[in-house]
Amino acid sequence: MIHTSSYWQQHFKHNLTIQRVDWSIEPKLMNVERNDILYSLKAWQLGETSDGSHLLSAANKYARKIEDKDYVAAVKLFIKEEQKHGHNLGRYIDLIGEERLKKDWGDTLFRKIRYLNKSMELWTIAVIIVESAAQIFYEALREATDCELLQSICNDIMIDEAHHIKFQNERLFIIFQNKGFYNKALSIAAYSILFFGTIHAIWLGHGKALKAGGVNKSEFMRRMYYMFFKTIKFLHSAEKMAARLAVV
Repeated sequence: MIHTSSYWQQHFKHNLTIQRVDWSIEPKLMNVERNDILYSLKAWQLGETSDGSHLLSAANKYARKIEDKDYVAAVKLFIKEEQKHGHNLGRYIDLIGEERLKKDWGDTLFRKIRYLNKSMELWTIAVIIVESAAQIFYEALREATDCELLQSICNDIMIDEAHHIKFQNERLFIIFQNKGFYNKALSIAAYSILFFGTIHAIWLGHGKALKAGGVNKSEFMRRMYYMFFKTIKFLHSAEKMAARLAVV
């Protein structure tokens, strides 16, 4: 089922009112855990703090084209939810007496790529790939620590990310279904190149933390390929369903 932008606007609005993190829990991060996960924790926190201005610019341009102002409202709330993740992770870093990162090579690289991107389609597939990796990363982060507060933060993010992926998958389908056969083939090739480069960059930067949570390189790649092909399958299966409904 493909939901409307209005549906997603209401979903994000409601979800932002739910408090899943219990801040009364005392943060306890052991030294061995700090050694394994602290760098990646800080780097992902930095990545979650983007103001989303470039994404919003692309969304505004796209929404005007398809005449769907509710889509912009939904994207604004999506960005707000991502910023909530950054706020919670930052608050945790402060509580354990560590300094937040102001700069990271991975974040700098992804931001530069995003700034050059004006296409809603490429924004959408890029977000799907990163959010899929985030689900695996935060699951590994949760498993790599005995700190109940950090586990609570990770659980909250993972719940949000599952909905984010669905939101973006549905938007990618809407964009994808209006393409011709050859453009669809070229798009799949572009998605694959972006996917391949992104997952290797993420492993290079965060393999240590992933392994601390029980996810080795082959498992990370396997799970990422599964999630990516699930997205590609959704594009085709939803398209077939739409075609059948059109006939009926």
